[in-house]
Amino acid sequence: MIRVLLVDDQPLIRGGFRALLDAEDDIEVVGEAGDGESGVALAREHLPDVALVDVQMPGVDGIEATRRIAADPALAAVHVVILTNYGLDEYVFDALRAGAAGFLVKDIEPEDFLHAVRVAARGDALLAPAITRKLIARYVAQPPTSGPGLDELTAREREAVALVARGLSNDEVAARMVISPLTAKTHVNRAMTKLRARDRAQLVVFAYESGLVAPGG
Repeated sequence: MIRVLLVDDQPLIRGGFRALLDAEDDIEVVGEAGDGESGVALAREHLPDVALVDVQMPGVDGIEATRRIAADPALAAVHVVILTNYGLDEYVFDALRAGAAGFLVKDIEPEDFLHAVRVAARGDALLAPAITRKLIARYVAQPPTSGPGLDELTAREREAVALVARGLSNDEVAARMVISPLTAKTHVNRAMTKLRARDRAQLVVFAYESGLVAPGG
């Protein structure tokens, strides 16, 4: 059973998403919050698999809520998905930096929304490669963040991270690198550990910020 937390200041939005989720046999809504501070508290209480968090809320917004969840070791298994009204707004990249696993536009088709929740619960990043490239091209042109760099990675780990940044799954990475899926997963996981990345989405951010992958590539 996939446990979902809804965090949005609009009751109608929360109600619509809840109706969709509750109708599924493998998904359970474990809580609702109307602001980020309450959302973080409910995340600590219920330990959901997926937290759907609105990016713009009064008080503690979605980015700060994401940052707090990502910083709490007890919430390491919570995958935050940012909800936004626009696919390419200025907040999305900040949310990925903060630790979000991806983002969804609120007018998404119901079947795509349900699929996205299941993808997030598996720990995969919700980042369409084309959109990611546009985001990076617009917002990555800022001073590099401090922390581990490319020199921490082996050549094969760099290759795997670059492929993840282009939106490939572990199986697709394995096929491209001519290795087994298990070995591909090992390369990705080791890169995440070395780079202190919370999930695959943060690997994508790192790949573009470090120059491993070019925005237009």
